[in-house]
Amino acid sequence: MNLPLLLVPLVVLLPLIGAAAALLAGRRPHLQIAITSTVLSVVLVIGVVLLLVVDATGPLVMEVGGWQAPFGIVLVVDRLAALMVSVSAAVLLAVLVFAVGQGLADNDADTPLSIYHPSYLVLSAGVMNAFVAGDLFNLYVGFEILLVASYVLLTLGGTEARIRAGTTYIVVSLLSSLLFLAAIAMIYGATGTVNMAQISDRIADLPAELQTLLHVLLLLAFGIKAAVFPLSFWLPDSYPTAPAPVTAVFAGLLTKVGIYAIIRTETILFPTPELNEPLLIVALLTMVVGILGAIAQADIKRMLSFTLVSHIGYMVLGVGLGTAAGVAAAIFYTVHHIIVQTTLFLSTGLVERVGGTTSVSRLGGLLSASPLVGVLFLVPALNLGGIPPFSGFVGKLGLLEGAAAVGTPLALVLLGVAVAVSLLTLYPLARTWNLAFWRPAKEVPEYRSALTAELQDNPYEIATVQTRSLSKLMVGATVGMVAVSLGLTVLAGPLYSLAQRAGADLQGTERYIAAVLGGAP
Repeated sequence: MNLPLLLVPLVVLLPLIGAAAALLAGRRPHLQIAITSTVLSVVLVIGVVLLLVVDATGPLVMEVGGWQAPFGIVLVVDRLAALMVSVSAAVLLAVLVFAVGQGLADNDADTPLSIYHPSYLVLSAGVMNAFVAGDLFNLYVGFEILLVASYVLLTLGGTEARIRAGTTYIVVSLLSSLLFLAAIAMIYGATGTVNMAQISDRIADLPAELQTLLHVLLLLAFGIKAAVFPLSFWLPDSYPTAPAPVTAVFAGLLTKVGIYAIIRTETILFPTPELNEPLLIVALLTMVVGILGAIAQADIKRMLSFTLVSHIGYMVLGVGLGTAAGVAAAIFYTVHHIIVQTTLFLSTGLVERVGGTTSVSRLGGLLSASPLVGVLFLVPALNLGGIPPFSGFVGKLGLLEGAAAVGTPLALVLLGVAVAVSLLTLYPLARTWNLAFWRPAKEVPEYRSALTAELQDNPYEIATVQTRSLSKLMVGATVGMVAVSLGLTVLAGPLYSLAQRAGADLQGTERYIAAVLGGAP
């Protein structure tokens, strides 16, 4: 067995082992920090190594316990999985540094280290397991690991707002899990397997009506995870109530696990164009409803949560086009959005500490108070808005080219809507910059009542403005993420080429089936 193949299960095992070790070290916070940071650093290195290997030699398939596919658990790492593992590990590590800095600055009042680190590593294991799972049940296990750990992280501090948000999140996630489990049971009953490669090989033999039912069930389950419209109602009220580092990793990663599952569903399990048009309609509604919600928000975290929903629509658009170019653009945009959205929520965490609130009705003069925080918010905001030459522009341009190449009336309508939503995205971001950073602090009371009447504030935020100090770790983590987001722009060409190769891998199921089950592709 070669070395790269032995590395595949470590992306899941190391976080689980680290979680156990961090739990045992509950009374030694510095040891917990060392364990968590070491584990995530190693996982990041492994992810990059796996990405280089699979890009050069093809997918890696690990048959756990020596049980041959499709009878045993199979872990599969192709270009898409390796790319998602690498990017996720980088984000998890950066957010960890931010969280440690915030915890130390606040004496761990908001993020108790003894609970935070084991839960964070369990969350990491769930994310990685979802990306490398080669069968639907193992993917389900990854989702459930995510669910347990994310509920703990979401309710850290035990405030009323966080418990309320956590309850909504757990109920919605359980509904998604039930739909997914029902789909798995029906697929197993119809095909006799849960291995994705074997399902792909057998699904075409099922009656068309049954194929459609199974397809819809999976998309409903994954659509809730990804927060597509109309299944996104839970997100804007759930994410903003959590501590800043938790919100950042949730917004950056968790919805993208759902997008990843949708990509697998549409390319491996159901590669036919049967539901492409409904997916495009869902993408359109998600983009429009999300951005309209963002425009109506006064709270920065809620505004970013709505833009998160809106930009999920761009990824669904790429998948719904049903072409290699569309999937490649969706993959690139997913990577871009993981980095940029995480960075924006981290910079918003800095805004909250400097300004004492995240409501633009009570913020002002932040550019003079902290020019560095202003820059750290402005750069990812421009990137999210798709301003050239940032990676957001590159990803959106790829999606627009993919829609134009398809050329159907619906695809062309989506092209126009995507351009309009991109321009509208700039409006709430520019308004936030103008009110929070550019507006002098002395003018805040003059416009507060007017803004409160026009915009929706966070109903769970405490109205008292309370500033707190910034730590070097918090600023350093945010600066690092801004640098990574700029790196996406500098390396957009090679990264987009990698996304195109990943998209090409997913066109036609023969290569995937041959890699997992053996035989000639």
